[in-house]
Amino acid sequence: MPVYEYRAIAKSGKTTKGVIDADSSHAARRKLREQDLYPTDVKEASGVAVVANGEEPAKLSFSRVSVRDLALMTRQLAVLLQAGMTMVEALTALLSQTSKPRLKKTVYDVRDRVNSGSSLSDALARHPRVFSELYTNMVRAGESSGTLEQVMFRLTDILERQAKLHARILSTLAYPMFMAVFAVGIITFLVVVIVPRLTLIFQKQGQELPGMTKVLIETSHFVGAYWWLILLGILGVFLLWRFWTHTRAGRMRWDRIKLRSPVFGPLHTKLVAARFARTLGTMLESGLTMMRALEVVKTVIGNRVVEEAMADVKAGVRRGKDLAQPLSEVGLFPPMIIHMVELGQRSGEIESMLLRVADTYDDDVAMTVDAVVGLIEPAIIIVMGVFVGFLVLSILLPILSMSKNI
Repeated sequence: MPVYEYRAIAKSGKTTKGVIDADSSHAARRKLREQDLYPTDVKEASGVAVVANGEEPAKLSFSRVSVRDLALMTRQLAVLLQAGMTMVEALTALLSQTSKPRLKKTVYDVRDRVNSGSSLSDALARHPRVFSELYTNMVRAGESSGTLEQVMFRLTDILERQAKLHARILSTLAYPMFMAVFAVGIITFLVVVIVPRLTLIFQKQGQELPGMTKVLIETSHFVGAYWWLILLGILGVFLLWRFWTHTRAGRMRWDRIKLRSPVFGPLHTKLVAARFARTLGTMLESGLTMMRALEVVKTVIGNRVVEEAMADVKAGVRRGKDLAQPLSEVGLFPPMIIHMVELGQRSGEIESMLLRVADTYDDDVAMTVDAVVGLIEPAIIIVMGVFVGFLVLSILLPILSMSKNI
């Protein structure tokens, strides 16, 4: 069903704007008048389509919904529901508070489906690009248990933690990345611009040049003549890597490399363990059974090797084993999470134990990132110093030779 953007005048005389889905612009105007809105402009939104029941979800727009925006929307919805609003009223209020185009159109479609008799979880499931399976299943559990507001607040905590961790990692990596780009830019400038001018001076003298200088001159000529080929090569390697990691075998191999790499491996393992523990603990706390929670956890792990191992974990739990035993048997999870799960099962507080270990791993990940970045910065400085030293020696040696001849 098409979606229309509109401008209308409310009964109070205030001008309002928004989106509405209808079969035609005439039907959209009729729906607006039924809502006591008098349209002044109605036009179909570009790049937007809301699907009918039974069809695949359509792509709403090219913009993405960030985790931070989704967390804010979830918290606002939880507060409105806690204040006593009905679901349709709360979703309608969200429309005026949401500024992101894709999220606003998604909320409108969800409200329209809920108003037509659909449950909130089913309406959210129609937009898997915005609401993950974890999100929709937690909402479904909250609807079943009558604790939707509490579940929405838990979802907000999860999303806000993800957003904060992601922002902290990006801000920590920003400086070394800037240093790396700056270093590459400086070295490229020296090789492409400065070295060719000095080369002319050396050639006029007609003297024998040192080996280092010859290497530098040849490198400068190659980069100046074939820079486009170098860029195409880098782009080609990147595209081949992307294609390889999108195949099943390539993705499995790449995810295995991420788990086993010397520096990044332990960090990635902690990220996976934190995601597993927080998701499973939250799902169990929201009222889902262990088997259903494990099925949802599999979709949010983010590593194909661990996802495949989760099938063995589920099979072990289905056979009557405690969760800690199959987790230990797959050999992919850190000992700490296995011990905490075992302790939680004995004490009957597995949910709180999982959330506690997730907090621990989140803090550990942040500390590990800080430590790794602390090693990257001096490494970049050393590499840059080596290259600049090579450039300086390559230029100074023939100059010193020329001065001796004079």
